[in-house]
Amino acid sequence: MTRADLEAIPDDGHRYELIDGVLVVSPAPSREHQRAQMRLIGALLRVLPEGLEMLAAPFDVALADDTVTQPDIVVAPREAYTSKDLPEPPLLAIEILSPSTRRFDLGLKRSRYEAAGCPHYWVIDPEEPRIIAWALRGGSYVEVADVVADEELVLEQPFPFRIVPATLVT
Repeated sequence: MTRADLEAIPDDGHRYELIDGVLVVSPAPSREHQRAQMRLIGALLRVLPEGLEMLAAPFDVALADDTVTQPDIVVAPREAYTSKDLPEPPLLAIEILSPSTRRFDLGLKRSRYEAAGCPHYWVIDPEEPRIIAWALRGGSYVEVADVVADEELVLEQPFPFRIVPATLVT
């Protein structure tokens, strides 16, 4: 499939993504997933620099003609967005793991964001709770943080941000 094929699918409430031409359909997220997403959005809104815009899924990020993702949270320069999608890699893509998406988020989607040149990729695991953050260095992701429970995540890039994973789920 291509991006054009994906756009032709009627909106039926499901979450559709396209990875290397393969259609991926995800079920609605769990309460724990939603709670972590909302709390993370609230924390990010307090520190998001001027000129950047954050959106929550479902919102298309077109990494290639055969790869369109819908990260749980996406951050990019405000002017980079169109009314229907982000036609380039975001500054930051964040995925919140769930049993049905864990493999895709940690493997395939991570590699697609890396190949597309997305500078920052974070994965939140609400079950542990845990946050893993990667930054693009020389075309490859390097893990810059891996914190669990009551440890504090402290990052300076892509903007200064601090959070304790446990606060996302309790």
